[in-house]
Amino acid sequence: MTDRAPLATAFVAGTRWAGAARAPLAGDASNRRYERLRQPQTGQPAVLMDAAPERGEDVRPFIAIDRFLRDQELSAPEIYAENVEHGFLLLEDLGDDLYARVLERDPEAELLLYRHATNVLIALADTTPPALPVYGPEKMAELSGLAFSKYRKAVLGDEAPEVLSRFLHRFENILTDCTGGTQVICLRDYHAENLLWLPDRVGLARVGLLDFQDAMLGHPAYDLVSLLQDIRRQVSPAVEIAMLQHYIAATGCDDHAFRTAYAVLGAQRNLRILGVFARLTTDYGKPHYADMIPAVWAHVKRNLEHPALAPLADMLIDALPAPTPEVIAGLKSAS
Repeated sequence: MTDRAPLATAFVAGTRWAGAARAPLAGDASNRRYERLRQPQTGQPAVLMDAAPERGEDVRPFIAIDRFLRDQELSAPEIYAENVEHGFLLLEDLGDDLYARVLERDPEAELLLYRHATNVLIALADTTPPALPVYGPEKMAELSGLAFSKYRKAVLGDEAPEVLSRFLHRFENILTDCTGGTQVICLRDYHAENLLWLPDRVGLARVGLLDFQDAMLGHPAYDLVSLLQDIRRQVSPAVEIAMLQHYIAATGCDDHAFRTAYAVLGAQRNLRILGVFARLTTDYGKPHYADMIPAVWAHVKRNLEHPALAPLADMLIDALPAPTPEVIAGLKSAS
């Protein structure tokens, strides 16, 4: 594999941050790495994104979505320099005030912050989105099947192929029935660990946006599910209810249809995450993801209470083992 340290140094040397002090920043579940740089003369910060192409990374989607978001006057980071061939970007540093950290310090700010984040989604729903792949029923059903192929298989040793086949067929039909209509840009990881609070800015720009390179076109409820059914930070029921009502009122969408789509997409997203977290635990040696699986399961069960998901509920509860302490310990021991 290519030694990326000299490539990174050469990239930075061609910018205003040449000779900058560099310190690692916490990353995400991807192969991307991040460093914070400070200019030697002024101390101005920047963030170096290292997205190695040989690891399947590609900075071009990030660049395209970043430009779209900034064209809407939203606070995606300014791109100071780029090297697409080698997978390096030098980005504006939006700071450390992630929603999750701010709300640890000031829980009373929850409604304020989530209203701003919901307003960003309301604004995005009123834009003409860029040309992007569609996150449609077939793809969504396929990815929700990770709950069988990764989670169930890791726990019970098989993925119940006959049950999985019936599930995929039924779920695709439900998704088709409940999530059609107008498509908007879905950033897809729109939650408290990817949103920054920027109180010195004005209006929608007070919400800093990160980790949007996997954006696709999909149903308007998808990113609201991502925001309000957050695995890493439990959103209070009162705020979830209020933001659902706020979004529906502001966009004028059909109340019943939107709430149905919200529950169906909530099931889809959390079933996918169930499989992803099991895979990260067992295949990538990241056992801390197993500790979040009970919260994922709680969201799955709550969404399955919606009548639209009645054809799947009993099947899934029977087929997927509940994440008991013993199950979580078993997943960790396999990592």
